[in-house]
Amino acid sequence: MRPNRTRRSTMKPPPPIEKWTKEDVHLWLMTEVKVHVTCANRFCEEEVSGESLVVFEKTDILDMGIKHGPAVKITSYLNSLKEGSKHESKFPAYVENWTKEQVNQWLLQYVMVYSKYVERLLEEDVSGDCLVCFKKQDFRDLEVKSGPTVKILAELRQLNDKSEPPLQPIPDTSTKLTETPNPTQPELSLAQAIATKQPVSSQNKIELETENETENAQQPFKRASEKEKIQQPKDLVARRKETNGNKVLQDILKITVEIKNTLDNLSKDDLKEFHFYEYTKCTNKSIPKGKLEGKDTMDTAKLMTDHYGDKDALRVTLDSLQNINQREVAHELKNRMGQLEQQSLLSKDLLKKEANQGDKLKNLLTCGENSLDQYDRFVIVVNKSSPEQVQYLQFLNKLKLFCVLDFDPNSIAPGGLCHSYRESRMANLHNPSQYKGQTDSVIKDLNLRKQTSWVFCNGRHDLDSDLNKELDYKHWLRKSCRDVEQLVSFICNPEVLLRGRSLIIFLLLSPVATEKDPIFDIYKSFIKHTKEEHIITICDSQSTYEKWRELILEKCDFDIDCLSINELTLSEINGTIMALGPFNQSSGRLLPSSGSSAIVFKQKDEDFMTALDILCQNQCENTYDEKSPEFDDFRIKVEEEFYRGGKVKWWNFYFCDKDKEKPFVKRDKYENVKKMIKSQLRDSKDVCALLNLFHQPGCGGTTLVMHVMWDLRHEFRCAVLKDNALPKTEVAIQVRRLMKLESDKPSPVLLFVDDLTESENPHDLVNCIREEVSLNINVADEPNCKVIILNCVRSHSPKEQYRQHNPTQSQHITSSLTKEEQKEFEKKLKELKETHEKPENFYSFMIMKNNFDKKYTDDLARNTLENFDFSKKEARLFAFLALLNTYVAKSEISLSLSENILGMQIRDWSVDSVLDRMKPYSNFLIVHKVEEWGGYKAIRILHPTIASACLEELERSCSLKVSDITMEILHCDLFFSVGVAKHRLSIQQMLIKRLHKKDERKQFSPLIEEIHNKQGRQTVQEIFVKASSRFVTSVSIPQALARYLYINERDFPDALKWAETAKNIKENPYTLDTIGQIYKSNLKCNKDREKQETTRNPEDLNTNIKLATKAITAFKRAQELANTEDELEATDDESDDYPRKSYNVNGYVGVLEIAFLVFEILRILPFFDESDPMKKKYLQSFLQKAFPITSVYKEDNEKNNRYVEIIKEHEQFLLSLKTEVKDTFELLDSYFTYIKANDSGFDSKNRRTVCGHFKDYVNLFCTSTEEIKKERQSNPNLNLKINIEERRSFLEENNADTFAGILQHLDKPAVEIEGITKCYAFLQQQQFINKTQKTKGTINYILSNIVLYLLKPNSKRVKSNSHLSDLLLKTLQEVGLRYPFPDPYYLALLLFWPSSTEDNKEIVTYVRAIRNSSRKHLILLCRNRSTVAHLYLGKEEGLRRLVSKPQLDENFKKMRRDTLAQLWRNGDTFKDKAIISRLRRVSGTIEQGEVFANYGKLKIPVRPALIAGTRSGGSTENVSFYLGFAIDGPLAYDIQNEN
Repeated sequence: MRPNRTRRSTMKPPPPIEKWTKEDVHLWLMTEVKVHVTCANRFCEEEVSGESLVVFEKTDILDMGIKHGPAVKITSYLNSLKEGSKHESKFPAYVENWTKEQVNQWLLQYVMVYSKYVERLLEEDVSGDCLVCFKKQDFRDLEVKSGPTVKILAELRQLNDKSEPPLQPIPDTSTKLTETPNPTQPELSLAQAIATKQPVSSQNKIELETENETENAQQPFKRASEKEKIQQPKDLVARRKETNGNKVLQDILKITVEIKNTLDNLSKDDLKEFHFYEYTKCTNKSIPKGKLEGKDTMDTAKLMTDHYGDKDALRVTLDSLQNINQREVAHELKNRMGQLEQQSLLSKDLLKKEANQGDKLKNLLTCGENSLDQYDRFVIVVNKSSPEQVQYLQFLNKLKLFCVLDFDPNSIAPGGLCHSYRESRMANLHNPSQYKGQTDSVIKDLNLRKQTSWVFCNGRHDLDSDLNKELDYKHWLRKSCRDVEQLVSFICNPEVLLRGRSLIIFLLLSPVATEKDPIFDIYKSFIKHTKEEHIITICDSQSTYEKWRELILEKCDFDIDCLSINELTLSEINGTIMALGPFNQSSGRLLPSSGSSAIVFKQKDEDFMTALDILCQNQCENTYDEKSPEFDDFRIKVEEEFYRGGKVKWWNFYFCDKDKEKPFVKRDKYENVKKMIKSQLRDSKDVCALLNLFHQPGCGGTTLVMHVMWDLRHEFRCAVLKDNALPKTEVAIQVRRLMKLESDKPSPVLLFVDDLTESENPHDLVNCIREEVSLNINVADEPNCKVIILNCVRSHSPKEQYRQHNPTQSQHITSSLTKEEQKEFEKKLKELKETHEKPENFYSFMIMKNNFDKKYTDDLARNTLENFDFSKKEARLFAFLALLNTYVAKSEISLSLSENILGMQIRDWSVDSVLDRMKPYSNFLIVHKVEEWGGYKAIRILHPTIASACLEELERSCSLKVSDITMEILHCDLFFSVGVAKHRLSIQQMLIKRLHKKDERKQFSPLIEEIHNKQGRQTVQEIFVKASSRFVTSVSIPQALARYLYINERDFPDALKWAETAKNIKENPYTLDTIGQIYKSNLKCNKDREKQETTRNPEDLNTNIKLATKAITAFKRAQELANTEDELEATDDESDDYPRKSYNVNGYVGVLEIAFLVFEILRILPFFDESDPMKKKYLQSFLQKAFPITSVYKEDNEKNNRYVEIIKEHEQFLLSLKTEVKDTFELLDSYFTYIKANDSGFDSKNRRTVCGHFKDYVNLFCTSTEEIKKERQSNPNLNLKINIEERRSFLEENNADTFAGILQHLDKPAVEIEGITKCYAFLQQQQFINKTQKTKGTINYILSNIVLYLLKPNSKRVKSNSHLSDLLLKTLQEVGLRYPFPDPYYLALLLFWPSSTEDNKEIVTYVRAIRNSSRKHLILLCRNRSTVAHLYLGKEEGLRRLVSKPQLDENFKKMRRDTLAQLWRNGDTFKDKAIISRLRRVSGTIEQGEVFANYGKLKIPVRPALIAGTRSGGSTENVSFYLGFAIDGPLAYDIQNEN
């Protein structure tokens, strides 16, 4: 190839250009630009001097009558001149030497451009030296479409890498049916000889050119680089064009010959008369008589078809014959005309179809748009393929495939279609039988909607089993057909794929010879479940297609021709589809990697990470031609969609980055959030951190987070979690894959989670990611092995929620703009006015710009809803949207459901048609894509404040209440028929989901509270009753109604009925708890009423004790279910009372509450009146089984006797209460002491309840000091017994009669534990206590000494370390290693843990013993929870080496409790210098995932305190850690690798 040539001027004009004369201009044009002399002379004639030339544009040159080619060349040279540079060509020199004819040859023979465009360039004198100056707009000015333009420019560029192409002269023919000459010409027949001379009529020419135009037209909005991916074999294209030309040629020949044969039947005179007849009916003028005179029949026939065209020539001949009285000849011609015209028209129709097949394919796939995203999913049905065909099926990679039904058993083998697809995309391989079962389960198990399902419908040759053999039709029909038909039924289920939102494509790659073919059976199966219009056929073989069409027409009575593509080659099909949007980035998507490097993010990797939407470093770059006007239109459209109220897209940030003068508006907390993230990356050692941004709906919280992610995309691998309902373990696996993708070293991940609420437990996700990410981490990788979760939480009180969280890990924004923010919004509005029409209609933007002014939204609603008529379908749909968007976050209604509500037929252009139908409300509406539930398009109101304002306006102006709209929704069958399940979930949430405020939740959902406040019980109950008939399998609706009835209405019988209904649907802890709560509320209500009554009825006692019995039974059953179920279920039926996994000990607390209500009811009985000390003693003695009810002193009357009868009737229940309460207190004491607190807030609430009841317990059952003093005076002989009882009562009163209770005194004043130790010392000296009590007393005595030492080491009550050790050794000998409680082994860890000077080989035995014992004792309490350490190993010796958690907490006195709790959860407390100075770092090892503390040869097993504390992989590592002592054994904190 010759190098590019730089043009050099032969004569340099005198600068500056403004001073040139017109002669200088002429000289420059002739010598430098080298245009034709006529062009240069034209400039002289028009007196163009340098001063004029410098302001000339191309249009000015064209206005002078100069053709387009020279005008482009002159403009190009002029631009170079004005820039002060020499004009340089970017193409080979031989191109510039081409004449305009050679340019014509190159375009036709190599670029295959539509001949009309080539002729246009020829007419405009576009020679080679002009062509190299052309830009895209120059071609567009000549009306050349974008597709051919891009193709020409691309082929020009490729000439730099090729040798000069040989150009063949174009034959002198006016038909232009082929664009390459035929090298050999066989001997011509008569008809062919005629055709070589026969010019094509103007109509034929138009029809022919239509074909070429279609083939070359490309999408105007596409990347130039896409051309390289869509090359088509030129021989196939040319061959097809030649074939099409021949079809028209044959039609012309037939008609010409037919006219000649007809005229041959005329005599010479008749023929002469025929020549002289003037035909006036045709729009064309008659043929001049001079042309026909003396012509023979052949010449006459040729002239006829040439002048009138093949379509009208026959008709003109027939009419002329009739008018010259040649009726018999005319009759014969007429008989043959029908057949001739039919054949001719068929050929032309075929040609038109051929010419439009490219457009037809686009329309079928895109619903008339330019992008494939008009359909949510595609289903492919394909038969056997060949490797030659597979190379042209890359378009499958571009389609959003739901599944492929493949009848080729070799498809998975190399060269097969499935194998080819899986080289670049992810596909799961299935068989039809796997589609059996519940719809939701199948979707979940097969990962449908997330990854392509490739279903082998007739065997798989790569699997060696009889089940996977290919079957002939007979055996397939018997063995496999039913499964495949069931698969088809599943696919067509609207809950799987929405009707009208998916397209089924039959891709016929091999012949279907007869109806006895499995693929034909499957077609018939599809049309049983869906309309024929939803199925298209693509086939590249005409014979195969005709047979297929014939079969369907015959067996199914339907012509598929309008839904078929059958005249394009596979290469053309592939190229056409690949040219459709949406486009991928031509340069490859990049993710940041270690050492400031980057890796290419492959499509297949993205297919694996179905849960994540990945943000790349070069997101949006090199996707479109950004200099095209279409790109500007795209930008305006995306910006308009966002500022109207659509979700922010990465494009929005990209546009602002490209135009630095128009930055994206930042909320004031932008920098805070960014710093918070960077601080976590830099300072925290936690593998996974959770950061919260609390924001009010619609105030830009999600946008702010995505903006921060955009700006951090070069530092983090950023991703958005698509669906919060996905299993947390699955998300964790994909996050780890993203972190390690294409690199040996991990990269930090920033994960955006939108509104992960407490019910979805964000800490579950944190824990799963910690566990997954911690696998196989090298020490050097730890700084970058981090995942930061940014949880964007919608809240109606963001400030309050923020205050309840760690300020270093939380931020909040509200719907109130600062002055600076208001200025930024004002500035942005001015910018939008420059580029958009009426930005004042961008309502979401204007709401924020107006600082969320309620008057603004109220006015909008009032003006739009002025003539609202709820009886109309459009108005009803809008009211539904207003209700859902007001009360349910992220709610919408799918387009398909909207169409059904409006009574619309499913149409291709449904997005526009729905919005058109919704006028005048469509200004408030937006259509967007929903990622959850498999992905679908939906409609919603632009902003929640608009929705809310509309509801208020409807009530004000139309008297349409929210209850009316709610009942309408519940009445609408369409919401509850098959389809998107999210609609039903949204309605259910609207009725039951309650708002959180601080630690409390509202009693009912906002909707129910509003209806209750305005309309009362009847309306609320009607709504719930109607809802329960809709949600027949849901426990939440009847449960919520039961709660409403017992809380608000005190209608306990009706409430109990609905609670029992819920329990009958499903018995779980929540439904049982609701029943218990109803009984408890009924009991409270009765108690309060009876206190107010002056006279009491004994039967009330009977009723109340029965209620209490039923309540305790319900609570015990609820707790039993909570203790035994593996994992409490929480789908759309999550309890209205407790969020997921938070039931824990609520049943135990319920039992306590009922017991104390019973005690309170008994206290108001005449003979148990608590105001009388003696009567109070009677009650205490009775409940402690000291004496029976008959021994209690009371007045002898009918009422008291009846009371006694009732008490005796329930005596067993009443006498069990004291023991029940005591056991429950001890169990809950252990729970609150040993187990890590729950984040839900229920633990703290329960603890307050338990503490309150414990005070009641002490008051009721513990003898006061005064009472003991009186008893000692009255019974001096029983002093010892009284002293013992006094100590026991003291210990019980101070919650020190249990091991857990004594541990709690680490955080209390020393004086209390000193008294406790004194009591235990006294009790230790008594000899008549039974052995069990003695052992328990000794264990508690040792622990009280340790606690006292830590609080008051100089106390006289503290025994020495050696004394306590000896006492413990003696106790351990007595209890052995199978003691039912872990208490003695816990003490063994504290006292016998090895030191630098001493080692105790028995310590390993005690570690095993404490693990075994705690596993049995705490099994019910530790479910899904971990224990906490109360004591840590310090640097001193003896008892001084023990450091309590309260002592460590003293270093964080100024810190808020919730912030400190977060530090302990993350392990960040161990970074504090004061902590480091007090605690001893223990050396150890990790072996096969197990952690050991090493003391010489002694290896003591310990457990990591945090889930992410160790790594799997079997690596043996030297580590060090801090040691804490928990009730289930030693814990390792802050594990550090020492290698």
